[in-house]
Amino acid sequence: MATSFSFDISTGADLQEVDNAVNQATKEVALVLVADDDFKMKALFDVLQSKLIKRGVPVKNLELGVITPAANDTVRREIKLTQGIPQEKAKAIVKAIKDKKFKKAQASIQGEEIRVQAPSKDELQEVIAFIRSQDFGLELKFGNYRG
Repeated sequence: MATSFSFDISTGADLQEVDNAVNQATKEVALVLVADDDFKMKALFDVLQSKLIKRGVPVKNLELGVITPAANDTVRREIKLTQGIPQEKAKAIVKAIKDKKFKKAQASIQGEEIRVQAPSKDELQEVIAFIRSQDFGLELKFGNYRG
């Protein structure tokens, strides 16, 4: 039986680092922000984003909600952090790999990850390089490389 190599494509963040970044941003925000509401919201997000970046959390995986009015003349914005590749993006990644027509690389969706298999490590490296050259709106990780 021929040897097959594989790797997984995933996304996500260390939730402890997200918590640390939010706590650190909260401390700084309380000291710095004094301006009108929209400006405060932008400044708050900038502080949070810089803390996430410092801690290696992929800010490309943030989904920003709209700014909405809240109580006491304040504004509110929901921010979601993508943990796992959403189904529609997973399908787009698999389709891109198939459309590129790699010799023997096969991609399949495994829950919130994508498994890519090929008989050669070199071909897997080509797939990784190709995926890195594309923008799927998420910061993707390549792991579980096995042979």
